[in-house]
Amino acid sequence: MDNTRLARIVLVTLLALGCFLILQPFVAAILFAAIVCVTTWPLHAWLLKRLGDRPALTSSLMTLLLMLVVLLPMIFLAASLTDAVPPLADKLRTFLDHAAVPPEWLRRIPFFGEQIDAYWRGLAQNREEFNKLLLQFYDPARKLLFKIVALTGEGLLQLLLVLFIAFFFYRDGPALVDRLKSGSRMLAGALGEQMLALARSTVMGVMIGIVGTAAAQALVALIGFLIAGVPGAVLLAAATFFLSMIPIGPPLIWGGAAFWLYDQGQAGWAIFMVIYGVAVISSVDNFVKPLLISRTASLPILLIALGVFGGVLAFGFIGIFLGPVLLALGHVLTEKWTAAQP
Repeated sequence: MDNTRLARIVLVTLLALGCFLILQPFVAAILFAAIVCVTTWPLHAWLLKRLGDRPALTSSLMTLLLMLVVLLPMIFLAASLTDAVPPLADKLRTFLDHAAVPPEWLRRIPFFGEQIDAYWRGLAQNREEFNKLLLQFYDPARKLLFKIVALTGEGLLQLLLVLFIAFFFYRDGPALVDRLKSGSRMLAGALGEQMLALARSTVMGVMIGIVGTAAAQALVALIGFLIAGVPGAVLLAAATFFLSMIPIGPPLIWGGAAFWLYDQGQAGWAIFMVIYGVAVISSVDNFVKPLLISRTASLPILLIALGVFGGVLAFGFIGIFLGPVLLALGHVLTEKWTAAQP
């Protein structure tokens, strides 16, 4: 290899590394903006045709629509969490301060209720040890509450960046697609184009399935919370939306609401909330998600759950949506690629 060729390779490598380092903080936002644009592209194409093929105007309207549908509810959720967390932390502190006497229902638990009650009362007699134990519960719980607020605020900023990037993806979408097709043909020929088409269908199917199921569960949960008179119904419905991607997520919300109702002496409404949660809220996932993802490969629940947790750790708030889509895309493309090999 001559020196000129070696110098070109070094320069290209350094250039690629420099570009990656510059774009690395924005990789998650770029990927998520691409996923959002792919998912909503049919609506963009319809608007573009109705507006006389004006890309800038159509892209602006699509961005404004996403802002109304995604950003405004996110602002409301962030404001609600900011207002709710400090009183909740104070209420938790008050509850722990008065937790020296165990609740009466604890003794009525079959088999081991009396033993737990006796252990609790014995521990409460040693006030110093009891306070130390309560502090171990209070501090992590308080930190978790404020971490949720911080994560929501971070998500708000990430969504603003996503919408900014999405405008340019909408505007320059056809040119970007042509370059992707050309690049896929150069790398893998006809198989490359097949993989690109498969990637598009998988992204649309998984995104519609995840978001559609989450929206359906949040809607029916909101109805149940309003019927039962649970306070903060909108905030709880928003939490159901984000936690619906985790198999045990929604029961944490409606189960907590049922416990609150029972604690308030409303046993009838607590029973209603449990029955409604099992029969309606959690059951939505069983028929809505398969219906919405019916045109894509069957995706393991574990894959989606790991995508949510790993996505949050890797990308922050938008990783809730980005993680499952990326894992599902990798899963489907790997199966297709290995099946295509001789």
